Amino acid sequence: MAERRNYTDGYWWSNDGLRLHFRDYPGAADQPPLLCLPGLTRNARDYETLATRLAGPRRVLCVEFRGRGESAYAKDPMSYVPLTYLQDVDALLADQGIGRFVAVGTSLGGIVTMLLAATGPERLAGAVLNDVGPELDPVGLARIRTYVGKAVYHPTWMHAARAIAEANGDVYPDYRIEDWLRMAKRLYRVNSSGRIVLDYDMKIAEPFRVPGNEAGPDMWPTIDALRGRPLLVVRGERSDILRAEVADRMVARHGGAEQVTVAGVGHAPTLDEPEAVAGIDRLLAGV
Repeated sequence: MAERRNYTDGYWWSNDGLRLHFRDYPGAADQPPLLCLPGLTRNARDYETLATRLAGPRRVLCVEFRGRGESAYAKDPMSYVPLTYLQDVDALLADQGIGRFVAVGTSLGGIVTMLLAATGPERLAGAVLNDVGPELDPVGLARIRTYVGKAVYHPTWMHAARAIAEANGDVYPDYRIEDWLRMAKRLYRVNSSGRIVLDYDMKIAEPFRVPGNEAGPDMWPTIDALRGRPLLVVRGERSDILRAEVADRMVARHGGAEQVTVAGVGHAPTLDEPEAVAGIDRLLAGV
C-alpha cells in the first residue's frame, strides 16, 4: 500500500515567471508557520521528518528553490544565487499571505534566512540556522565545488546509496545502509529513462563556482537583525562549513541565541538528531 501523504503540493510563481513548488503540511493558524529552506543541492524531502513531527500545532511549508525537485529550472543559470532565492521566497510569502513566520534554514537555506532577516526582521518570529553562518569555511566550500553540478546516474537505489556512503562516510560516520538509502531517496529521482539521477539542475553550479557568490556581501549584520527574536544555531561537530569560533561569535553577537552541537556529524545535521530536536522544540516554545 502507498504511504499516506500528510501534505499537499503547493505552487507559486517567481517574478521572472518560474513555477515553483513547496510542500504544505497543514496546521493551526494561530501560530506563526514554519518555513523550511533546504541546502544547495537539496529539496523539500529533506524536511519530511521535521515537518511530520511539528505540523498540526502549526503549519509547515517546505520550499524547493528554483532548479530543485518539482520547481522549474531557470533559463538563466546566473539566477541561481541567494538574492534571487530571497526574491522567490518573498513572492511565496506574498502569495500565501504570510506576514510572520519561523524560518528553518540549512546551509544555503540558512543564508536565505539571514537575508530574510536583513530585509524584513519584523516578519521573523524566530530562526534556526543549521550549520551555516555569516562566514563560510573555505575548506568546505572547496569540497562542495568538487561535486556540485556533476551529473551522475545509477541503475538501482542500492547503487545510489552506496555511492553516497562512499562520498559522505566521514560526514555521517554512524550511518547504516538503511540511512544511506533514505538519503538517496531524498537526493535522487527516477528519470524518464528509468535511471536514478540527482534531483536538481546541474547548472546551479555555475554561479557557485565563482568565489564570493555563496553569500554575497558582509553577512554579519544579519545576526544583528535577528536580535530580540529566538535564534538557534545548530552546528555539526565535524562541520567544514561552520567553524566553531564562528558559531560562538554568532551567539555572542546575537545576545540571546542558543547553540546546539550535534556530536560526530559533519555538514550538515539532518535536524532529526536528539540534540537538534530538543533545541528546535525549545526555540518554538519561546516563539
